[in-house]
Amino acid sequence: MKALIGGALALCLLPAACESVDAEQVGAVLGSIYGPQSETDGQGALSSLEIEAGLRQALEIGTERVADQIGVTDGYWQDPQIRIPLPGRLGEVQSQLQGIGLSGPLDDLQLRMNRAAEDAVPAGKQIVIDVVRSITIQDALGILNGGDTAATDFLRGRTETSLRTTFTPYVEDALASSGAYQMLDSVTASQPLLAVYAGDFKSDLTTHAVNFGLNGLFNYLAVEEQKIREDPVARTTELLRKVFGSR
Repeated sequence: MKALIGGALALCLLPAACESVDAEQVGAVLGSIYGPQSETDGQGALSSLEIEAGLRQALEIGTERVADQIGVTDGYWQDPQIRIPLPGRLGEVQSQLQGIGLSGPLDDLQLRMNRAAEDAVPAGKQIVIDVVRSITIQDALGILNGGDTAATDFLRGRTETSLRTTFTPYVEDALASSGAYQMLDSVTASQPLLAVYAGDFKSDLTTHAVNFGLNGLFNYLAVEEQKIREDPVARTTELLRKVFGSR
């Protein structure tokens, strides 16, 4: 037995041998060596390794789907559920000016802010996936037996601080490069109602975009999680069907 285990581990130290090995395959190999794990906690034939691998796979797939959906042009802008409005006084003035057909500059500012969020999603995706890959067996058991958004809640708790720290300079850069800050300067200079607040608007705009950007990301992660938990069609691999079909 020790020789078999040692051989399996030695094989995985060879880069060429591990290039195509994923979590599902590792679970299968270790399962064949050790047999079903003891931490099944009522999951029947499912081993802890399968649950862990299944949760990781589900969350990676869900994160990739969400990034593909919202981390593209119009991902936020054309989606009423997550479109980012202008904050506070800017939004109020925008509404007032829309009534008389003069909101064009503020409408453009809102568009650029949504474009910044769309551009920031790929950076956020990698942070989430890194946390997904650190999930432990104990984490996985709790998530599997939790509520419909237990995995999303877990990820938000583990990633939000890092996401906010990473998103903020990214959104600042995206807003600057997209011309949003320059547009804001132009708008406030031409609107007496806004000029008095000009010093606060850039900071508010960035914080607002980050908050709404993260809310949109986690909103759709929760949607993907619920699909995988509830809809067999969304379980696109054998491992997902086995883990979530057993619940």
